[in-house]
Amino acid sequence: MAGGLHHRDLDAAPAPRRQNGINYFQENALDSIIVIVNAGAGLGYCGGWVAALEEKFRSHGIEADITLAKSGAEMIARAEQALADGAPVVVAGGGDGTINAVASVLVDSATRLGVLPLGTLNHFAKDLKIPLELDQAVANVVQGRVCQVDVGEVNGRIFLNNSGLGIYPDIVRDREQQQRHLGRGKWPAFGRALFAALRRFPFMSVRLKINGEDHLRRTPFVFIGNNEYLQGLTLGARERLDSGKLCLYVAQKPTRLGLLRYGLHALFGKLGQARDFDVLSAPELVIETRHHHMRVATDGEVTLMKPPLCYRSRAAALNVIVPA
Repeated sequence: MAGGLHHRDLDAAPAPRRQNGINYFQENALDSIIVIVNAGAGLGYCGGWVAALEEKFRSHGIEADITLAKSGAEMIARAEQALADGAPVVVAGGGDGTINAVASVLVDSATRLGVLPLGTLNHFAKDLKIPLELDQAVANVVQGRVCQVDVGEVNGRIFLNNSGLGIYPDIVRDREQQQRHLGRGKWPAFGRALFAALRRFPFMSVRLKINGEDHLRRTPFVFIGNNEYLQGLTLGARERLDSGKLCLYVAQKPTRLGLLRYGLHALFGKLGQARDFDVLSAPELVIETRHHHMRVATDGEVTLMKPPLCYRSRAAALNVIVPA
């Protein structure tokens, strides 16, 4: 894979056995795996869909124990049970929030995470080059190799992609309320939430402690990436997930027009050169504010946290199955 992700060579890991030309991990006799699918997203999963997914795994010689979880709590509980039972592989099926929920249980364990990208954006899967088509994603779970990737953490909460403060958590919260109470689709709700946030355009004062220095900023948003996000036409993607660093992006007193200008800088790969825009990286950082509580987004999920917000990179903490 691009970007130097550290694959653990299968010669160094438990030796694979071959059956019908397919590599299988021999550890714990991998003839069955645990699959946890987010059924709470309203995508119409039913018994027929489960049977079809079971058959996809069976075609590779694997029996899949599939759980259709109706809530994040159910996903986490099933993953915890699988970990306690010594499952060698746990597969998460859903969007980035679902992958986050299951991965948060598997961090710092030997259990490998498989990914079935069933969400809208699937940032984590895309950055690891995991196939988005279901048949190919199933094949990757069975045939793929293991790489160790970093995870970010803020006040004990894990994120695989990014965390945000300020205007972004407000947009996510507003969007979810519109979906839940008004029945709007995700993108129409997002558009209305974005318009409302830009109209309010709230600022916050923060003290950023990073690399032994303090930075005082008054800004509408702070963005923290698990590893560096690229600019240019690949804006939103990461080349690697194993640098052991977080990347901090913060704007200084931008206007609404200024936010648009940042977008143009990003499009042409010059975001780091934008005026009054900071891009810093470090293994850990602290964000202080006078607010008693702050909404913090982690992989699109919003949590109320009490400052200071202590961020750190947990290097190589998660084993993920990726394409060979």
